[in-house]
Order: sequence, then C-alpha cells, then structure tokens
Amino acid sequence: MNRYPWWKYAILGLALVIGLLYTLPNFYGEAPAVQVSSGKVTLKLDASITGRIEQALKQANIQPDFVQFEGNSVKARFQDTDTQIKAKDVLSKELNPDPANPSYIVALNLLSRSPAWLTSLRALPMFLGLDLRGGVHFLMQVDMKSALTKKAEALTGDMRSILREKNIRHAGIARDGNTVEVRFRDAATAQQGRELLGDRLPEVEWTQVADGTDVKLRGSLTPEAARLVQEQALKQNITTLHNRVNELGVSEPVVQQQGLDRVVVQLPGVQDTAKAKDIIGRTATLEIRLVNETTEARDAERGSGPVPFGSERFVDRNGQALIVFRQVVLTGDNLTDAQPGFDGQTQEPTVNLTLDAKGARIFKDVTRDNIGKRMAIILFEKGKGEVVTAPVIRSEIGGGRVQISGRMTTTEATDQALLLRAGSLAAPMEIIEERTIGPSLGAENIQMGFNSVIYGFIAIAVFMCAYYLLFGVFSTVALAFNLLLLVAVLSMLQATLTLPGMAAIALTLGMAIDANVLINERVREELRNGAAPQTAIQTGYEKAWATILDSNVTTLIAGLALLAFGSGPVRGFAIVHCLGILTSMFSAVVFSRGLVNLWYGRQKKLKSVSIGQVWRPDGGKSRALAPSASDQPAADPTAIDKTAGSARKA
Repeated sequence: MNRYPWWKYAILGLALVIGLLYTLPNFYGEAPAVQVSSGKVTLKLDASITGRIEQALKQANIQPDFVQFEGNSVKARFQDTDTQIKAKDVLSKELNPDPANPSYIVALNLLSRSPAWLTSLRALPMFLGLDLRGGVHFLMQVDMKSALTKKAEALTGDMRSILREKNIRHAGIARDGNTVEVRFRDAATAQQGRELLGDRLPEVEWTQVADGTDVKLRGSLTPEAARLVQEQALKQNITTLHNRVNELGVSEPVVQQQGLDRVVVQLPGVQDTAKAKDIIGRTATLEIRLVNETTEARDAERGSGPVPFGSERFVDRNGQALIVFRQVVLTGDNLTDAQPGFDGQTQEPTVNLTLDAKGARIFKDVTRDNIGKRMAIILFEKGKGEVVTAPVIRSEIGGGRVQISGRMTTTEATDQALLLRAGSLAAPMEIIEERTIGPSLGAENIQMGFNSVIYGFIAIAVFMCAYYLLFGVFSTVALAFNLLLLVAVLSMLQATLTLPGMAAIALTLGMAIDANVLINERVREELRNGAAPQTAIQTGYEKAWATILDSNVTTLIAGLALLAFGSGPVRGFAIVHCLGILTSMFSAVVFSRGLVNLWYGRQKKLKSVSIGQVWRPDGGKSRALAPSASDQPAADPTAIDKTAGSARKA
C-alpha cells in the first residue's frame, strides 16, 4: 500500500545528489582577483593575452590561483588582497606602457573560490546583489535639453537639404534654442516652403511671422515628437551603458530607468570605483572621411615626410598609418544600423550599413565624385581616433544602404558591425549620486540573512518534532531538502540573490512546512476516524494533496504577478518566492512520502504510528495508539457472570 517503486527512490536520490552538488559552491566564498578587458572598442581580446599575463606575473614572482580567458576578459585569482593589488600594478605597467592612452582595462574584482572540478561541472555559486556582495551604485541624470538641441541641429541640416533639393530660395536658416527659424524674401515663397517642410517634416509644427519686409517660418517639435526624442535618448543611453558595463565582466549588473530622465547603474562586486566611472563615462563617436592618397600623404604614412595640410594621421587596427582629410563626410549620427552579411555574388563576408535620409543624400554625392578612392571609417574614443576600416569606393552608392567588403572573415565582419553600431551617448549624463557598499557590509548582511534562515529553521524543526514526533522528523528532513533544492535551483539558474530574496527564503520555510502540517493533520484525522495506520497514511496524503495544490497555485499566481509587474527588489523577492513554492510542493509531498514509505511501508501488520497525540471526539484513544493485547487488564469475572446470567434468563 505505502511502497514506492525503486525508480521513484532513484529520482529522489538523484535530486538529492544534484542539490548537494550545486549548493556546495555557495559555501566557498569569494577571492580577490584582477580582471583584464579591452580598453578600446576596436581592440578585441583573444586567448593569446592569457600567456602574456601569466608571463608578467611570473617575472614579478606573483603566483595566481589560475589565469583564465572567459568571454571578453581575462581573470586572474589570488589568495589575498595584497597580492591582488600588487598584481594589478604589474599588469597595468605591462599592458599599458602609455598610461595616457591605455589599450586595456585592469580592474579589481572578486571571483568564487570554488574548486576547478565543481566549475568544470558548471556548478557555480549564485550571483549576489549589491546589498550582499558590495559594489558601486550610480544614479545618473540625462540632460534632456541637450537631446532636444541635438535634434534641432539635425533638423536644421535636413531643412537646408530639403529646400535645396526643390530649388526653394531662402534668406537663411538659424537655430534659436530648440526652435529653427527659416527666413524668406516674400510671402509666396514662404508659403511654398511651409507646405514642403510640413509635408517632409511632420514632427515639426510651423508658425509664420512677419519680420520687416521678410517672412519668417518658426518651427519647433510637437509635444509628441519631443517626448519621443527624450524617450529614445534615454533608451539609447541605457543600451550604450549596458554595452560598456559588459566590458567590466560584472555579474548581473543593473542598468535600468528611474523616472523620466534618470538611470540607475549598480555594479555588484566591483572594487575599483574609479575604473567603473571611467568606463561608464566613455564617449565614442564615428566619422567617415576620405583617404588622402597623394604622394605627400604616402610619404607621411611611411614616416619620411610631414602630414599634408588639411589632413590627419591615424592608425588602423593592425597598427598601420593612414592619412585622411580633416573634412568629415558623415558622422555616426547618420548611421542607423550596421549588420554583418554576405555578398550576393562572391559570398564573402560583408558589413551592411543603413544611413538616414540626410546621410544617404550626402553619401550618394560623395561616392559619385570619388569612385576608385578609399573612404576611412574612424572611431573616436577619449579623443583618440582609430581606423576601423578603409574600403575602396567601387561605384556610386545611393538609397542609404552601404556594403563594406574585402578580406574579412565572418567573425571580423560581425566585430566590425558591432564597432560601427557602438556610438556615443544620445545625450550627456551626469552622476548625481554615488554610493559604494564595501564587502564587509555585504558580508554582514549575508550573515544576518543566514542567521534569520537558520534560526527560523531551528524553531520550526523543534516545534514539528515535539508536536508530531517521528512524522515531525520526516517533515523537518523534507524541509531541509526543500531548502537544499531551492539554493541549488537558484545556483543553476545563476539568479541574483538580494536581501529581499533572503527574506523570501525565510518565508518559503514557513510556507513549505504548512504543507506538512496539512498532511500530518489529515493522517491524524483518519486515525481518529478509526482507520488502520497504513490506510490513514495513504488517505491522509491523498486528501491533503488537493488542498496543498490549491493553496500553492493561488500563492504562485500572486508571485507571478509580482514578477511581471514589479521591479528591482520586488522582482528579486518574487523569483525566489515562486521557485520556493515549486520546490516546497515536491519536497513536502513526494520526498516526505518517500521517507514515510521507507520507514513504515515494509511493516505489513502496522499497529501504530508516531505522530503525536491523536485526540478523539469521545475522549477515547485511537486504534493506532491503543496498547497491545498483553497490556490489556483482565476482564471482570463478575461482569461476565452477570452478562451470562442475563443471557440465560433472557
């Protein structure tokens, strides 16, 4: 009746082993480390940098725990913070000979102390939030006025191109704040210009005013268009910040909008605050210029002559010099997209660029007049320019779609597309709040949260064992199994644990034990009704399951609502809460039933179970707890004789 087949015990055993395996890394703690990542968007790290780092540390007599290349950075772990700081200085001097123009970012960080065999099994610790691990918190203000000004400047250029294209003469275009003014000599031309601009620029609303003998059109963005510009600027800034933060290799960074014009950036585990601020504040702009291919320019490239007047000297990704004209053909503001692809005829990898309307017109004119010449795409970062690529113009390119090809692998095409998409912030940002949470405060928060879970577990265990005896022990073991599974699942999902998450774990303990209380009381109810112990166990679990399922499903719906509509700490609480509900249903019903079956299931003539005092309505004792026949007092012979006599008399 109460017997599990072997395969169910095998599943429970496997779940127990997996739970132990993936929970174990969380107990090793973290060690100080140095992380090396690219300091330029045009520089991509590969595995070869690992050997260079190992050699530099060896020459300085510094022994790391390991040096590994992972993703887009190299991490070296050390035993203590003194060695970590010494290693950072050594690597900074080795990798960045010119401190004014660093090629690599060398930052302090923290890594798990988990042994290699656990890491090889992808058994990794949970990510810890800022409140537990320490790190930096920035609140950044986006300058929305600059975003609107930048849009007004772009509209000024578009208006000139539109009027020139239709041969409508004007007396000048000027910008006054976020308003653009177009002056005409007569009212008829002004009306013609207003109709054309109104049709081509629907996001601008126009008003016509007299200015002496001239007529002036004054245009400004509609409220809907202005709001859209601000929203797009904020989204683009958040995307750009995400890309920059990823270079730090931070585990589970937080970059999210707060209000209408603010962005919150949280970097857990980052010790080097100055380096984090440096990366977040980086600016990158894109420019397209023509290459100077004169004899003087060739001599300047070889270093045998001066740079010609009106030109500049840059280097490409391979370190080769290139002389380009100072005049900028296009900027990154005109580039709307860059994606890798393949040439339709040669099938070689390409980079496909998409330009806006203004950029498409300019690019068409430039390429028509410079067929056979080279065009350099230059990326500026911190005032330093580097040539990403310098293709040859084969023909006139119109339609706003540009294809760059030639001697590229698929990986290089993907990388160059990423570089070309990487632009500057849509609007300037200013750090208005900065907080640093030290690792010691994070460790204190962890200890307090850990104590709350442990003390809550002990209190529940004492009550259950005292009130339900052996069934209370089964419930306590199932509760420990639930806690083990929950931590293991969080570790496997690489979820981020915060203080609200630890509160959800403590809450999960109380909710999980509630299912076992329902089961134990159902078993007691069956015993009070006179059922045999084996029948009471089976019926108790079956009847309790429907109630447990209903209560947990309704609670899970509330948790999913918090997960869907909450943000920040609320989502952290909701994730742990929902996972805790699922693991508690498995542990309270399946695992605890397995323990009961293992203990009582093999006893065919079970007379009693240890589940505490079973109170009956009539005040008698339960059959399950009744003493054995040998313990029963002898019958009263007088009563027997009286009964027999009565029977004979009847």
